[in-house]
Amino acid sequence: MSDSSVKSAILNIDLPTHENVLAITTTRNNGFSSVPFDSFNLGDHVSDNEQCVILNRKKLSHSLPKNCNIQWLNQVHGSNVIDVKSYSSTPLTADASYTDKCNLALAILTADCLPILLVNNSCSEIAAIHGGWRPVADNIIANTVKLFKDCPENITAWLGPCIGEQAFEVGSEVKQKFEKLSPLFSKAFVKQSNEKFFAKLHLIATLQLQQLGIKNVTGLGECTYSNPDKYFSYRRDGQTGRMASIICITP
Repeated sequence: MSDSSVKSAILNIDLPTHENVLAITTTRNNGFSSVPFDSFNLGDHVSDNEQCVILNRKKLSHSLPKNCNIQWLNQVHGSNVIDVKSYSSTPLTADASYTDKCNLALAILTADCLPILLVNNSCSEIAAIHGGWRPVADNIIANTVKLFKDCPENITAWLGPCIGEQAFEVGSEVKQKFEKLSPLFSKAFVKQSNEKFFAKLHLIATLQLQQLGIKNVTGLGECTYSNPDKYFSYRRDGQTGRMASIICITP
């Protein structure tokens, strides 16, 4: 991250050797929404004032190239991936998107779930993934990588802020679901005295990416739950706003 200031609304994501790709992620700060969505809420489905969300999204758009359109998704915690050929003003129902088109900014909304951005070395293909535990367990990462024409060895993955392991307590059924995919995932769960487990979302995603052949994994490993001045967190606050992570191929 080139700017880690708590008061910044928009943070640039540093993707070395990917000059033709713009990637950003947001915090909760310096927007227009009121409590409990204060203040840079970008989610239009959380009962925030509609005009505040519009103003926040306009501010976000102004940080992108002039002819760039943000493609929003209607995220449903599923494993469907959409190949975006052209901009749609109506959100597309899916939890991941892929494109090889310029000036199409793929957006993911999160407030504890893991945002995952993908780009190939030639900057000709990108994707954005809503990495909640359910989509990840249902192989949304693999479903997305399948759309790339390039081989996985040429793809870089960026993992954004999400709920950290000390706050993300899950039941044994979640652990078992991942272990059915591979015994390797057992290392991503730490047993607690109450028979539940702390889950490491970043590690789970990294293991899946590596299994798919993607070795270049980078990111910002900050915990949304434990940084209330910087990030929204659904598990911490219940009713709250959403951050956005965005990636776009520029001419």
